[in-house]
Amino acid sequence: MMDFFYRCSECGKQFDITPDRMVCPSCSGKQKSDEPLRGILEVGIEGRLKKDWDTFDLLPVGKKYFPPIPVGNTPLWEPKNLRKETGFERLYIKDDSLNPTASLKDRASYLVAAFALREKIDDITVASTGNAASSMAGVGAAGGLNIRIFIPASAPEAKRVQALQYGAEVTEVDGNYDMAYDLSLEYTKQHGSLSRNTAYNPLTIEGKKTAALEIFRQLCKIVGGTVGKTVGKTAGGAPDYVFVPAGDGVILGGMYKGFEDLLQMGLMDRVPTLYAVQAAGSNAISYAFREGSFRPDYSSNTVADSIAVDIPRNGYHALKYLKKYDGRCVEVTDSEILSAQRRLASTSGLFAEPAASSALAGFLKTKDEIPSDSKVVLLITGNGLKDIGAALRGLSEKNP
Repeated sequence: MMDFFYRCSECGKQFDITPDRMVCPSCSGKQKSDEPLRGILEVGIEGRLKKDWDTFDLLPVGKKYFPPIPVGNTPLWEPKNLRKETGFERLYIKDDSLNPTASLKDRASYLVAAFALREKIDDITVASTGNAASSMAGVGAAGGLNIRIFIPASAPEAKRVQALQYGAEVTEVDGNYDMAYDLSLEYTKQHGSLSRNTAYNPLTIEGKKTAALEIFRQLCKIVGGTVGKTVGKTAGGAPDYVFVPAGDGVILGGMYKGFEDLLQMGLMDRVPTLYAVQAAGSNAISYAFREGSFRPDYSSNTVADSIAVDIPRNGYHALKYLKKYDGRCVEVTDSEILSAQRRLASTSGLFAEPAASSALAGFLKTKDEIPSDSKVVLLITGNGLKDIGAALRGLSEKNP
């Protein structure tokens, strides 16, 4: 039997998991307008994991509450051509572009929707550059929920159309993601809906950890480890390096949380080295990791819209994990991202959006500092059809 609770990532204070609890009331009181969220809450776990556990056993909402839509269990590819080209025979691709709405964001939306259904909440509000919006709309449709979205008017049309097709109420914001985020929180406070805003709702981090749990289970099967026994038997399921696209830092925080949970449960003896891959034009976390603080009045500018943020809402939480487990940051240019997008598609048959392709770009930029016999996982977070304009730009750069 597992027990779940919220725990502040800054002061350590614990809280019950309730719809009205989003951030730590004490630590969030220190919040400044131009910095990442203070008082981020994590889901704490106590208890013993059963031998034949599955992902739902490590989530704070019972399996019966999840909407009838097949989120997760995405494949771990073994890209033969990329392995040959790079010399990494244990290179893997975790392909979350195959989630129902074609992005990893479905993992967070899935858990938030299950929580809303358990608590008998009908309305959910979210701000997004596109993927979280279309994700919450799609998963919400499967659960019979009402979804309201705040999205920048500049977001790729495909993502906006997705959300509308799923039946969401869409508010286009004449501004960037950060402005949409603030407006959505204001709406939530006035109208009483459940916020799915990334980092602000602790379940967004918790939902995204499931990608790490799946990678572990899949690698165990590939290398012959045993998923539910002792560390010695399961160590093979731990990757050595994982390349994670990073914008607001929630996917990064979620991946760390998943691996840390496995460590806590005695299923792994270490947390892998995670690379936070950021676009050079949206590098707030990388900058703070290097310089020790976040810059005020920073403006992002990158073709990779899904990781384009001025203020990374999960910045402090992500930095804490990077420092705790000796993580690394790498910045890649838009040109490197678009080149990696073409290379991933042409060698592996996987068409990823620019933000997702940054994982390969980051690996290609740093592979010489990694032993070639390492188990390396590239986390592919979204499908390329979500942003055809960026792909066309990449093709034109290749063929001027």
